[in-house]
Amino acid sequence: MTRPAAHAGLPVGSVPGTVLARSSRGMVTSPHTLASEAGLRVLRDGGNAIEAAIAMGGVIAVTYPHFCGIGGDAIWIVADRDGRATTFTGIGQAAADWPAYRGTIPTRGPLSTVASAGVVDTWRLAHDFSCRHWGGRTSLAGLLDPAIGYAEDGFPLSDSQAFWTQFRLGDLPAWPGFVRTFLHEGRVPQPSEPFLQKALARSLRLIAANGPRDFYEGELAAALAKGLAEVGSPLTAEDLRKTFAREEAPVALDYRGLRLLAPPPPTQGVTTLAILGVLERLGLADVEEGSADYFHRCVEAVKQAFLDRNAIGDPAFAAPADDLWIGADRLAAKAAAIDPDRALDWPHAFRTGDTVFFGATDPQGHSVSVLQSTYFDWGSGVVVGDTGVLWQNRGAAFSIDPESPNCLAAGKRPFYTLNPGMALKDGHPHILYGTQGADGQPQTLSVLLTRLIDYGLDPAEALSRPRFLLGRTFSDDRDSLKLESNVDPHVVASLRERGHQISLIAALSPLAGQAGAIVIDDHGDMMGAHDPRSDGVALGL
Repeated sequence: MTRPAAHAGLPVGSVPGTVLARSSRGMVTSPHTLASEAGLRVLRDGGNAIEAAIAMGGVIAVTYPHFCGIGGDAIWIVADRDGRATTFTGIGQAAADWPAYRGTIPTRGPLSTVASAGVVDTWRLAHDFSCRHWGGRTSLAGLLDPAIGYAEDGFPLSDSQAFWTQFRLGDLPAWPGFVRTFLHEGRVPQPSEPFLQKALARSLRLIAANGPRDFYEGELAAALAKGLAEVGSPLTAEDLRKTFAREEAPVALDYRGLRLLAPPPPTQGVTTLAILGVLERLGLADVEEGSADYFHRCVEAVKQAFLDRNAIGDPAFAAPADDLWIGADRLAAKAAAIDPDRALDWPHAFRTGDTVFFGATDPQGHSVSVLQSTYFDWGSGVVVGDTGVLWQNRGAAFSIDPESPNCLAAGKRPFYTLNPGMALKDGHPHILYGTQGADGQPQTLSVLLTRLIDYGLDPAEALSRPRFLLGRTFSDDRDSLKLESNVDPHVVASLRERGHQISLIAALSPLAGQAGAIVIDDHGDMMGAHDPRSDGVALGL
């Protein structure tokens, strides 16, 4: 594969995410233009959707370091043309030993790095699956070549990275290795300024040369273990060696003639399915999209699903039946509990986090939905030794309550917000979707999917319409229903009358998530877009 020249492609943000891409041959979508271009290049060269997704995953790990990276995790859903689907869950596992946490696990710094990182091993698992089942021919090294080029030679810094660096500026000096890696001589780099990560390029080269397991048990693993030990992380070389991604069956729910697929626990995929299951029982045929009734039903369905979310934990340690979340009787009871004229009192436990969604479909009908994440923006804040790898803080999602299904235990996977999705129609991939946003992920997906399925909007229009976010966020601690300010004022007034505590946020606010979608019709024609709240774009062959 030919490596792109330094700063190749369009400047970040120059292609609006609301442009509707169309194709009958293949399509990619991601929150960063350079990542989408890398995926499209793979499809043009005859590669399949998994190969395109690996190339995008590598580039986005370099160009969106504030939201994801190789020190983080990933969840994949893949399906062939006939709907044979599986998931690759790359969720870091808890260290074998850790300090005596009091109250909560820290959200930043070395003690927040209690979980290992799974993204690189999902690349191994996905690449092997591609070669065995989808005729994949491109080496992993070839697929990572664009990412190495952007890390080594630089890329135009995104508006998003500049914003999140400035937003956390007061915290950065306390984060080991961060200032030397992500600031330019002590200052925040500016949008479109060339940004280089030569240490990360060296780490990616080791993965390309020695294979993905080098991250866990090779030369790179040794450097990571040394750097983690130097800052006082609980993780050890043995914890890295024991880290493996898993191939697991998705969970599924029927919705309006479609089969919705989600990753299994410990992800909140069942939460997203439960919201849609409640909405199907409430029905939307009698309400206008964007009306007060529409938002009320979506918000109240979210609340009902969230009430069960604390039961999610690693099924290897405790495995409640899926009926706990998406059983028909349970969904019917939750729908019946919703008052059409009154909001349920809130708040509920809040979980933060950031991530990226990207997806791909190829001429053979293979389709992929992926999320990569370091949990919070900038993860733990710890850049490990001289590797350039920013480590995630996903371990902070564990509970230290011994009665919790999500209680910290050696080798356990934490509760997980990532839940990319796929909808099958007549047994074939029909919609690929996912979003950034932690707690906001199921909420954003509820409006995205209903707009695509119930109201027949195209992806660009569905992604551009106003959204909501229930509860606190990392930058707004109000336990309120946040509505983007372009919601009709009469709708806002009606929701307030029903008891919703409303806070208005900016139109197209980053708080409302960065989603993407590709829709494939019965003839194989595709439409796709990425969120106008992101720096990305969908591109078709």
